[in-house]
Amino acid sequence: MPFQLRFGDDDLLRCRFAVSPLWETQEAVRTLRRPDRHGYHPQWLRRIQEAARALDLAPLWLLMPRRGHSPDFLGPPPIGPVADFEQEIAAVRAADPDAARADIARSLRDTPGALDSPEGRALLADPARAVRELAALVEAAWHTLIAPDWPRLRALLEADIAFHSRRLAEVGLGALLPELDRRLAFSGRTLSLAVAADHERDLDGRGLVLMPSVFSWPDVVSGFEPPWQPTVVYPARGVGGLWTRPREDTSEALVRLLGRGRAAVLAALDEPATTSALALRLGLAPSSVSAHLTALRDTGLLVSRRYGHRVLYERTPLGIALASGG
Repeated sequence: MPFQLRFGDDDLLRCRFAVSPLWETQEAVRTLRRPDRHGYHPQWLRRIQEAARALDLAPLWLLMPRRGHSPDFLGPPPIGPVADFEQEIAAVRAADPDAARADIARSLRDTPGALDSPEGRALLADPARAVRELAALVEAAWHTLIAPDWPRLRALLEADIAFHSRRLAEVGLGALLPELDRRLAFSGRTLSLAVAADHERDLDGRGLVLMPSVFSWPDVVSGFEPPWQPTVVYPARGVGGLWTRPREDTSEALVRLLGRGRAAVLAALDEPATTSALALRLGLAPSSVSAHLTALRDTGLLVSRRYGHRVLYERTPLGIALASGG
């Protein structure tokens, strides 16, 4: 049976993009055990490997079958477009123990032997304690694996949303969904996902959350069960350049025209980014980057757009031409 999500009239009006630091934390933990996900992240893996070894991630890995169900309460769809980690982990801690126990049991059944293992039995014997301990472990993983790089990760995810929001305005939802990933197909009012899983669901007016992810690459993930809002998690654009260092070859002609600082800022904006993300990427003070961005925007080389509490900057066609030497 195929993986399908069926849209009604109201669902077409209730689709939204979102970013989730909690989800990235969960998927970073999963990536540590998934060599097939390591291709784009060798620099990150080398940097965090010693700190990651100090975490006892075994209880989380036990609930991350290679194929099958992972507990929805540990990585639910984000509660808002720009929810912060503290809000999301508070929702995990507030999970109903009985519902969490059923969620954990379903996950354990998808890993041979896990349901009857001492670790699995301990999780099921005291679900309230399991929720507390799992939430504490996820929080520790956040601080160790994700928080130091979150400005960089968030900038990439928001750039993906900015790009696909423009595409949504240009081509509409039906054409956009297959653009998110080649495994997605939209026909009539049904979204199909080409994965080895059986899942059918009527959206029933709840709409759909579209969520780019860095650490879910190369997978497309969905299948959230009620009461969670239906969600499709897809690989974010630009993951290949996430951990690259700033280019050292900024055009000298561009430097002579704009000055080294402004030229570096313009060259770094391959994707939309915030002031803080650019400052981190370039190793400059945020105040300096802010001044450069203002000057570039005032001369028509950049435009700015507000996303939640943050402002993203991107090149205009003139800025693109100058940065590329065109």
